[in-house]
Amino acid sequence: MTETQNIEYKTSWRDEYLKWISGFSNASGGKIYIGIDDNGKVVGLPDINKLMEDIPNKIVNYLGIVAEVNLMEADNKKYLEIIVSPSSVPVSYKGIYHFRTGSTKQELKGNALHQFLLKRLGRTWDDLPCENAAIEDIDADVIRYFFKKASISKRLAENTGSDDLKTTLENLDLITEGHKLKNAAILLFGKRPSRFFPSVSFKIGRFIDGDDDLRFQDVVEGNILQMADKVMDILKSKYLISPIHYEGLQRIEQLEIPAEALREAIFNAIHPVRYS
Repeated sequence: MTETQNIEYKTSWRDEYLKWISGFSNASGGKIYIGIDDNGKVVGLPDINKLMEDIPNKIVNYLGIVAEVNLMEADNKKYLEIIVSPSSVPVSYKGIYHFRTGSTKQELKGNALHQFLLKRLGRTWDDLPCENAAIEDIDADVIRYFFKKASISKRLAENTGSDDLKTTLENLDLITEGHKLKNAAILLFGKRPSRFFPSVSFKIGRFIDGDDDLRFQDVVEGNILQMADKVMDILKSKYLISPIHYEGLQRIEQLEIPAEALREAIFNAIHPVRYS
């Protein structure tokens, strides 16, 4: 049997393999076999009784979890099976988090680590408080625009959103228990989201003869709700073709990409995780 996403072979034990155990526990769990080579052949282990005692203790002391360590035997050679269950909390080895993906172990850094920790803690980036943001940073006109659109599409009742600004944001679950605006509140309704998140922008470009042949581009800034409409307007006016045809005496101009499909693609591209 070859190595898979959930199986790892090692011919001997080294303490650095605690990283693999961390990686399995942070993913979907798995098994590590000590005393088997990469081809799945049992090579056996010296001092296996000492390892049976040392490895469980090191897993607890370094990782803070418990893993099942079993003594196995094949072809008159003994080896160890370490069964790692997925953990509901992040597991680090010496302050570094690892993650099993495919048949490799990855060290989590930067945004990948940030997203992983938030997910394990049951939170998302847009649900976190936006430090230094205040009600004054919310554009009331955009909120009215939101409720108007929601009313037209029958997603909300017509009288929804008639409360004061703070109450409206609380009803939309955009204020934390500590009475701070969430990141999502600024992204959706902020007057200047880029003041808090410098990377909040949507870039559009026209490439002609290749990926390095950018002829012109536009950068759209602002909150997410208005950004989508601005992007649609720019695409219609500068980037997309609207072939003209006639149905009887009626002139028809239809975008080369259906408007609904285009809008959905724009909203998929405008995603809060990109701003984290």
